Amino acid sequence: MAATTKLDYAKPPPPLKDELDIVIPTIRNLEFLEMWRPFFEPYHLIIVQDGDPTKTIKVPDGFDYDLYNRNDIKKLLGPRASCISFKDSACRCFGYMVSKKKYIFTIDDDCFVAKDPSGKAINALEQHIKNLLCPSTPFFFNTLYDPFADGADFVRGYPFSLRDGVPTAVSHGLWLNIPDYDAPTQLVKPLERNQRYVDAVLTIPKGTLFPMCGMNLAFDRELIGPAMYFGLMGDGQPIGRYDDMWAGWCIKVICDHLGLGVKTGLPYIWHSKASNPFVNLRKEYKGIFWQEEIIPFFQSVSLPKDCTSVQKCYIELSKQVKEKLSKVDPYFDKLASAMVTWIEAWEEINPPTSASSKLSNGTAK
Repeated sequence: MAATTKLDYAKPPPPLKDELDIVIPTIRNLEFLEMWRPFFEPYHLIIVQDGDPTKTIKVPDGFDYDLYNRNDIKKLLGPRASCISFKDSACRCFGYMVSKKKYIFTIDDDCFVAKDPSGKAINALEQHIKNLLCPSTPFFFNTLYDPFADGADFVRGYPFSLRDGVPTAVSHGLWLNIPDYDAPTQLVKPLERNQRYVDAVLTIPKGTLFPMCGMNLAFDRELIGPAMYFGLMGDGQPIGRYDDMWAGWCIKVICDHLGLGVKTGLPYIWHSKASNPFVNLRKEYKGIFWQEEIIPFFQSVSLPKDCTSVQKCYIELSKQVKEKLSKVDPYFDKLASAMVTWIEAWEEINPPTSASSKLSNGTAK
């Protein structure tokens, strides 16, 4: 018995325990954390409560967390709180802003622990950390997927000058069970489930956009955090469910410009609940048309050489959004202004001279 106890205490600490926050947007009690307890309990949680701030959100005992509601957001940001979406999961980006950690992992409250083909529970957080700590290879595609994964390497013909790779800014995970479909696809495939587990991670090539999903996502906050703005969606806005994709298009353009990498593939989580396709259609309706002009815009964006920081890149991007996408709809003029407000709020909360300071409005354990 003594030997067992000694071995338990001798276990290495969880990876990046003091360098990573888990951000969760929610409108409900967080019983789902019980399934994640073995993986999440050592880490600090930032819970962003959407909707009615007077509602009490229950968090299981044993977790270290900060809980912010709309009143807290207004108190911290003042007039700039207008850039944080209301009644939409896009509110999660407030958690990115107030975190003081190097890394962020964000997950939705309807996502559970998946199992690999052998039946073993998948530690999604651990895989995200592996992805973030390994270089990316956006400038030349490796046909054996991630060359830094166990059992893989660079294939014949891969330039040796590119094999060091670049820092990985974003790790984009996937989902089993309920696919992340738009409303029209949901309506024509209501019973479709994703059962394919592909044991692979790959770098998204430079110049290639992707539809980023925020339900299973990790990123290096120091490398790309100021660009992780999940749009202006939800209450009072003409569009919803494009918040994470907007952030994904922005970060990919900026990562390509700054020479950073984005990975996608492992890890998988189990997405348990399909949202209502008719409700989704009302939220997505305009976006389904707008995306046919948004995508070509991002494909053609060029950032000047003097944009050497994420903040400078994002401000320049906001100018181009205002100039070119406002012609599509006046909403984009409002979104461009919100992008600037977001950067102003980010820099106010994260001044360079106090990067190590801790913002908290009540920690519970």
